[in-house]
Amino acid sequence: MRGILASSIGVTCAAALALPLAPPAAASAASAASAASVSSVSSAGTPAPVADVATRTVGTAGARAGARAEVPGSTQSLPLRPLTRDRASGAVLGLTPRTVRTFSLLGVVWDDPSVDLHGRVQVRTRAASTGDWTDWQDVETHYTQHGADPDSSEAASGKARGATAPLWVGESDGVEVRVLPEPDAGEPEDVDPVGTGSDEGASGGEGAGEVSTLPAGMRLDLVDPGEAEPGESAGGAEPQAEPGESEGPEPQAEPGESAEGAEPAEGAEVPRTGVMTAAAKAASAANSALVPLGATQIPSLTAEETREELVALRGTGLTEQQQAKPYIGPRPSIVTRRGWGADESLREKSFVYTSKVKAAFVHHTASGNSYSCSQAPSLIRGFYRYHTKSLGWRDIGYNFLVDKCGRIYEGRAGGVAKPVKGAHTMGFNSKTTGIAVIGSYGSKKPSSKAVKAVARLTAWKLGLHGMNPKKKTSLTSGGGNLYAKGKKVKMKVISGHRDGFNTSCPGGKLHKKLGSVRSKAAGYQGR
Repeated sequence: MRGILASSIGVTCAAALALPLAPPAAASAASAASAASVSSVSSAGTPAPVADVATRTVGTAGARAGARAEVPGSTQSLPLRPLTRDRASGAVLGLTPRTVRTFSLLGVVWDDPSVDLHGRVQVRTRAASTGDWTDWQDVETHYTQHGADPDSSEAASGKARGATAPLWVGESDGVEVRVLPEPDAGEPEDVDPVGTGSDEGASGGEGAGEVSTLPAGMRLDLVDPGEAEPGESAGGAEPQAEPGESEGPEPQAEPGESAEGAEPAEGAEVPRTGVMTAAAKAASAANSALVPLGATQIPSLTAEETREELVALRGTGLTEQQQAKPYIGPRPSIVTRRGWGADESLREKSFVYTSKVKAAFVHHTASGNSYSCSQAPSLIRGFYRYHTKSLGWRDIGYNFLVDKCGRIYEGRAGGVAKPVKGAHTMGFNSKTTGIAVIGSYGSKKPSSKAVKAVARLTAWKLGLHGMNPKKKTSLTSGGGNLYAKGKKVKMKVISGHRDGFNTSCPGGKLHKKLGSVRSKAAGYQGR
């Protein structure tokens, strides 16, 4: 389920969310407990077990044998402390090597989402299977460009936190962290980075000396994404080629937005049996026009089936010419939230929609590339928990995710055919959809299967709203570091995250593929 260590990640382009893991009082108590154990390393250099100072999030009832959390998953939250032994590296805050409960994904979180981390975060982890420690890995620190639009109810909930991008490290049971401020951040080189040793100093508050340039309340969150339920789909079979094509995911088309009255699509996966919570039923019912309740996968449709379905569902809203030949790509196969094992208790109950989808923003998760496609559902469960329980978002930020084998996954709940409002491109979440390719693509090229999957998904999703992938559209900024709130911007219908926000996401190598995505998507639509 969880696997290999992730490589150093590139620029972030993922969505992050979560409820605060612990109130300030609880965090201070955890800091005090941590101080007593921060130097618990044996003379041989092997981390010794430390007091359990982790804060558990909703959905866990205890650890099971072998230090593995039970099925729902868990989050450990460890306050970062001033370091006394890292003068050589220049680190100011961090954690010395320690044994922890098993986890697979990590990130550094702080109190104020509007504050940037001007520094470098590095981690190394110990593989649970071998006991070997990795080399130091950089964690992408620029993550504020993901999230809800300023002044939106999601951003104003009081639950949001600042954070680094999540890093997938595979199943691990040991961790070490160091935070190195930027050279020009004003930290005196000859001052002891320990400062006063107080909790305020550890978190970047008053009395922290040079540490005051770092965000307040910094802590390390370690996420165990949990196991898929028995009998649960691990993402479905690898997408098959369309008739006449030699490779790549299958094409797919999709029904309209009605949640009632549709017959199950031919070839739909048989729904999983077992008790479903009210929240799980609601998330599944949002796709009930496409598949039966509890289905783990929405099957693909041919181009003709997709067009027939679109006309049947939206005939009254289409012109005579559109009814004769609607421009929409065949619906691709999509793994549902039920299919990747979403714990629906983590998200907020209601769904939020925008009026339509005029554009698609492409992202990368910046979580590393060393994952197998069978592990993708586990990564997505990790992103989901990190976004909701660490960053305070209402749900996972992306509308869709794509793995390197070309499988497409439902992201934020509310229905894949509906205009669900995500939290993926700050300032441009309205009237758009967010698609994240799992991995880091600053220096590594995305797979051809992933690129084709993005083209097929956009051809279908944008086609539902009559959008031409080769054209531009007008969007109004909700506020960001490129465009002021209220400014109308001409944007390509398929854009990269960096086109709407000053960021390197979706990575240079993936961004260069967007021209190909646009032309392929237009071709799938029959343009």
